[in-house]
Amino acid sequence: MSSSAQKHDVFQAIADPTRREVLRLLAEKELPISEITSHFSISRTAIAKHLQVLSEAELVSGRKVGRERIYRLHPEPLTELKQWLSFYEKFWENKLSILKHIVEGSEDDSLKVIKTEDRQK
Repeated sequence: MSSSAQKHDVFQAIADPTRREVLRLLAEKELPISEITSHFSISRTAIAKHLQVLSEAELVSGRKVGRERIYRLHPEPLTELKQWLSFYEKFWENKLSILKHIVEGSEDDSLKVIKTEDRQK
């Protein structure tokens, strides 16, 4: 692995709920690390480590402004995640379709739909 290769990819970066929350906060506006830290019950050092992982995945960047470092979101790498998830949407759509038939139709009709869907698999 070359030294210029990313240490973390998008999937690893968003695997942690704290990092997902940091991304959500940064989606609203650029924030200094002190303000990001105020939203969590963990230390500034822990938040800095989470920001490092997000930076390595190219999801955030920080710039020095005076004595603070201001972080901003770069959502472009999330397209990789969206493309990966889009493959699985057909399974969700199938389940939602079955649910719609169950809710809107009679019980007998719903059972027919479920049996038909099971045979198609």
